[in-house]
Amino acid sequence: MRMQSPEPQGVKMKQSILLSSALCLFAPAAFAAGPQAGSWSWSVFGGVDRPLSGDVHDGATAAVPDLGPLNPDLAGVGAELRIRSRGHDDIYGSATSYGLEFSYGIDDRSEVFGQVRRTQADKGTVQVGGAFVPALSTTLPVRGTFGDYTALTLEGGYRRYFGELGPTRPFVAGRLGATRTDAIRATFAIPDAAITIADVPFTKSKWSASAGIDLGLLIPVSEKVSITAQTGVRYVADLQGDDSAIGGLGLGSINDTGKRVSYPVSVGLRVDF
Repeated sequence: MRMQSPEPQGVKMKQSILLSSALCLFAPAAFAAGPQAGSWSWSVFGGVDRPLSGDVHDGATAAVPDLGPLNPDLAGVGAELRIRSRGHDDIYGSATSYGLEFSYGIDDRSEVFGQVRRTQADKGTVQVGGAFVPALSTTLPVRGTFGDYTALTLEGGYRRYFGELGPTRPFVAGRLGATRTDAIRATFAIPDAAITIADVPFTKSKWSASAGIDLGLLIPVSEKVSITAQTGVRYVADLQGDDSAIGGLGLGSINDTGKRVSYPVSVGLRVDF
């Protein structure tokens, strides 16, 4: 029987070197992720902001002795407006959110940051309650259309990173600042009574306190560039009602609210320098 000669040792060594080189080429590179003491970074980000709680308006019951000023054909007919509270989730749903951030490294595990963020949701229409008309022994639906929700937020905060989780680094952050919400106008209608109060002031433009907590991951793609993914909780305090149009209907109390609690989901691009 013919025996095969053993493979030369030099050939085995060359194969090992080639295999190791191939693995190095296809294995993901390990980059340092996160802050460094005395270093700066900037980030751009965008995502969605989904309301968890908070009312756009409260509920109220108000008597309207005569609907004539709203519809001459109903002169002498009285009604009782029965408005129910409606939340941000009822009227606006998810908002888009995007912004810019600068951060400064305290050490390799923590940093402070400043952020400017814009949040916007398109106008929404919902049934806000009913108008009970004793003369007809019926309740007519009252609908409200609320203008765009647009807010500009300026916040500062502290972010703490933890040990590496595979190629990523988890972090937690806290933030505090102020949010300027643009004035909101509204249109109220009782279609079955041909009554419309169109495009009236509802809330005034106002700066309100805001705060939040973040949980996220930092994913490095090069020595200086990383991707961030995060969620958390956001809070914006009450807005300021404008009663110039609805106060005469006895509804001046419904817009003394407007706080918003939400959870954002966003991704961002971070560059360290």
